[in-house]
Amino acid sequence: MKAFQKIIAVIVLFAFSASANAQCAMCRAALESSDSGIKPESVNNGIIYLMIFPYLLAALLGYAIYRLRKQKKQKQAQ
Repeated sequence: MKAFQKIIAVIVLFAFSASANAQCAMCRAALESSDSGIKPESVNNGIIYLMIFPYLLAALLGYAIYRLRKQKKQKQAQ
């Protein structure tokens, strides 16, 4: 029953989440000025590119912890 409640909660959260076009104030100002030749898609792609690295580091840390625990279990089994 609790698993069903969690699934319903996740569906509700996704259904009512607002789409966000988040940009920092400097990026928004650069894009709103008419004399700059920067395309908004390029700025958004750059932001997404910069966001890859924190997730990559977290994934590498998780993998390292997984390997250490796996090695520890193998040593205990011997």
